[in-house]
Amino acid sequence: MDIKTASALHRLRLISVPEALSFPALLIFGSLLSRISDVDYLMMPLGILHGILFVIYAIFLLDVWNKAKWPFKKFVLFFVLALLPFGGLYGDKLLKRDEADSVVAARAREVAGA
Repeated sequence: MDIKTASALHRLRLISVPEALSFPALLIFGSLLSRISDVDYLMMPLGILHGILFVIYAIFLLDVWNKAKWPFKKFVLFFVLALLPFGGLYGDKLLKRDEADSVVAARAREVAGA
């Protein structure tokens, strides 16, 4: 794995957790509180925050798909995980495993080449 692909994966990992937590925050603090109480001032800022994080996640996901040459099924899996509450946390776990596997593979190539 080259450095551009590794940095694209790392950027996707960095945005996946905040994006995964912003959706439940929007559902709980935005929608639910506005329905059961007079607290409706959280809906707009949380909605904007979640929207921005989701768009950034989608852009980073497309970047990783392009650079890492992922199969379409894997791309769809990560996109669907972004649509589910807390789905990005599982996606982060999968990305962490991929990142660790690529480091092990790179070290094995170094040892074999030396």
